[in-house]
Amino acid sequence: MAIARTTKSLSLDRGVLDEVERTKGAASTSERINALIRIGLEVERKESLHAEAEAFFKSEDDRTARRALQSASIKSISREND
Repeated sequence: MAIARTTKSLSLDRGVLDEVERTKGAASTSERINALIRIGLEVERKESLHAEAEAFFKSEDDRTARRALQSASIKSISREND
């Protein structure tokens, strides 16, 4: 699978660039930065999902929705086990 690459000029703090250079190993600087950005985006995505779940379950007034989700989850898990 070919990866599409685009050249983009970005400014990095000197300390960040120094750390990337120090930790990149055999990879190129661009490869290391791409890997770090992918990790950061995944962390951000998980944090967002966690915040959504927390907001959903935080509501004490919405017990019906919570029970519906729990029921659907149980049904989904039981189908996977069949």
